[in-house]
Amino acid sequence: MMGKDERKLLLGAEAASLEIDESGVERRNFDRYEVEWAVDCVAQGDTFLYASITNISEMGIFVRTTEPLKIGTKLRLSFAPPGAEGFKLEGAVAWVNLLRANGDNPNPGMGIRFVNLQLEQRERLVEVIRTIAYLRELPRCD
Repeated sequence: MMGKDERKLLLGAEAASLEIDESGVERRNFDRYEVEWAVDCVAQGDTFLYASITNISEMGIFVRTTEPLKIGTKLRLSFAPPGAEGFKLEGAVAWVNLLRANGDNPNPGMGIRFVNLQLEQRERLVEVIRTIAYLRELPRCD
């Protein structure tokens, strides 16, 4: 298990939406919702990554990839939730979950925190996330 100091180092200063208490337990400030959306990530130097978002919150996304970028890497993100206008946002890699050779990591990728969000972008993002939450709370008619 990773120590508290090691975990803070991995998260870096960019992970403002995530707090860790004294016991090392993560305390997220924003709810996350599982999704499966395509995302285009363009990093400095025109590094291009086509991957998928597996969860989203008001402050960021988790991008599933076997080749995560370095913590602190700035990105331009493009993704389009079903039924909504697409987003073009800026982000920064806040933490990584590396693929391990022994296969004990079923969810490799990187946590990306949104940066420089304009008010209109944040409002649209919150609206999409609230819609996801609302639709998942509706009773099923199976």
